[in-house]
Amino acid sequence: MFGKSQKILFDLAVLYLLILMISAIAAPLIAPYNPTEQFLLKRFHSPSLENIMGTDNFGRDILSRIIYGSRSALIVGIVTVAISLAIGMVIGLLAGMGTRSLDNVLMLFMDSLLSFPTILLAITVVSFLGYGIVQVMLALGIISSPIFARLIRAETLAIKTEGYIEAARALGTSSFKIAFKHIIPNLLGKVAVQCSLTFGQAIVIESSLSYLGVGTQPPDASWGLMLKDARNYLIQAPWMAIYPGLCLALTVLAFNIIGDSLAESFNPRLTGSS
Repeated sequence: MFGKSQKILFDLAVLYLLILMISAIAAPLIAPYNPTEQFLLKRFHSPSLENIMGTDNFGRDILSRIIYGSRSALIVGIVTVAISLAIGMVIGLLAGMGTRSLDNVLMLFMDSLLSFPTILLAITVVSFLGYGIVQVMLALGIISSPIFARLIRAETLAIKTEGYIEAARALGTSSFKIAFKHIIPNLLGKVAVQCSLTFGQAIVIESSLSYLGVGTQPPDASWGLMLKDARNYLIQAPWMAIYPGLCLALTVLAFNIIGDSLAESFNPRLTGSS
């Protein structure tokens, strides 16, 4: 299915995400300290056996905050993908199987959302909904839905011209049954690829919003919030930015590797050539 190097990268990415997921689930068991507990006498302690990744400007253990911050990252990714997939699936199927006028109206609305810069649109939506991680997830779900809608519409338009779809229509099968029995199963491969890519993008945007102060609110742990706290101490305590930044980069890279690998495996031309 994959080339040898691609398979190694895919396996490493899956392993990393499994470790991250297990750490997020078992955070109360494996985190050495409470992520919000302050030890003011231990401010800016460099990495040591007592604090493996050091402490921040409030004496909080960075490793504990990174472990608990993975919870926020994964929850945001899961909820964002679920909301955007649900909205995109409905709109994409309606546009692909409906009339041309309905298609034009729905795609015009989706294109209008895509025309705005993602971060600015996210800030705008969050400003109406309020600050917090729940509002961020809703905003990201709405913002990411046009990508799924356009993908599902394009695939629906291609699939519905196939002979077995025409045969199903000739037998009197309803559009609802055709969508769920024939079209949606054939969409799952490319939708899975887009889910992986959207997951990584959601984590980046959530971290960006937290960095700007409109996402996760203190004292809760978030990688973006940790980077925000570290910006004034880059010389005094560089580990405050290095470790959360590294976790953020590795997580997004892992999802992108998985997305690229899935795209290659579902592409018959690339599969045949390999």
